[in-house]
Amino acid sequence: MEFIENGIRTLNDFLWGWPLIGLLFGTHLFLTVRTKVIQRFVFRGIRWSLESEEGCEGEVSPFGALTTALASTFGTGNIIGVGTAIALGGPGAVFWCWLTGIFGMATTYSEALLAVRFRTRTEDGRMQGGAMYVLDRGLHMRWLALLFALFGAMASFGIGCAVQVNAIAVVCKESLNISPGIVGLVSAVLAGLVIFGGIQSIAGVCRRLVPLMSLFYIGGCGAILIVNWDFILPALKTIAVMAFSPGAAAGGLAGGGVRMAMRYGIARGLFSNEAGMGSAPIAAAAAKTSSPVRQALISSTATFWDTVVVCAVTGLVLVSSIMKNPAIDMATVGDGGLLTTLAFAQIPIVGPGILVVGIITFAFSTILGWAYYGERCVEYLAGRRGLIFYRLLYILTAAAAPVIQLGVVWMTADVLNALMVLPNLISLLCMSDVVAGETQKYLK
Repeated sequence: MEFIENGIRTLNDFLWGWPLIGLLFGTHLFLTVRTKVIQRFVFRGIRWSLESEEGCEGEVSPFGALTTALASTFGTGNIIGVGTAIALGGPGAVFWCWLTGIFGMATTYSEALLAVRFRTRTEDGRMQGGAMYVLDRGLHMRWLALLFALFGAMASFGIGCAVQVNAIAVVCKESLNISPGIVGLVSAVLAGLVIFGGIQSIAGVCRRLVPLMSLFYIGGCGAILIVNWDFILPALKTIAVMAFSPGAAAGGLAGGGVRMAMRYGIARGLFSNEAGMGSAPIAAAAAKTSSPVRQALISSTATFWDTVVVCAVTGLVLVSSIMKNPAIDMATVGDGGLLTTLAFAQIPIVGPGILVVGIITFAFSTILGWAYYGERCVEYLAGRRGLIFYRLLYILTAAAAPVIQLGVVWMTADVLNALMVLPNLISLLCMSDVVAGETQKYLK
């Protein structure tokens, strides 16, 4: 087992070196320029997400597609992932995670635009799209489309299922004293009940669950920040300063250097908002919409809510709580999950309750969203005949996830993320003219 873990760690370190970090962040900047700072239309996208269009092709409403995408991105990356970034990269990682969200909105927009632009209708009338269809129908690179679909299907078992159920099992064992085996079984049964209903069932649950769990979590974090009000400004200053310089700060905080802050901030930002991974546009392709640009603007708001709002709030809660309670020493707490637990536990009753409910609901919604992504990838590879096998394997993975070592799961998820990013970025960079042209024509 140690040999396998070391091998995964080596591959993860290689993939998430400076070349990929530079390529990913550079793509965010490039597409921001090509779309003439599409982020300035974020509030128009929020307004459009609440409106529906009648008589348009698609399977679900724009809001249903958005909440399905948010279900997959609102996961443990927003809570434990931010803690991991701080534990490994220092408080400055929060800044890079947040900045990845700001510029990543342009990438999410571009992905969704291309997904809707090149989506296709199946024989039974369903709309399907995503990076594999862009690579296939837009660039005529079917071999690369097949690779993306393969990586996407594999990633769904890691980032979408095992990581999430494992996190639920840990928090239920530590906070509620519920056996991990029971958690795995219940998670598998509940997920199966929704997944076998298809996109309509998944979108229906996500449409109700995502707004409620988001309001609860943001409201709870707001209550913690009120308690930590005298440390909010020092925490913001620490995050900004340590994003660009190594060193130590008050309250047990320590920086891992600029490179570590960038690496883990960007990696955890991607894990959270999935901008550049090519997964979220799969949901956008199913939306009932009259224009790729319109749905793309709606989809870009997912990155805004996920990283610019939720991850930033989580990071501020963690850093301010650690600064206020010097007993939380990052030098001895190297695990992101434990760091997050200790930080939230500093606020009696409220803090642990927010953490438990937040992790359970966020993680379960991700299980549902990624099940849909995995299904679309499997259907592209093997047709509808592969869906039953995939669903059964996905549910079995959920049941077995609590006994899997969490460190290996996180590293494997990072590796699979990187393998999805590479072909997707190729499609985005090669099709940037299409993105710019469609954007200019519609927004005029």
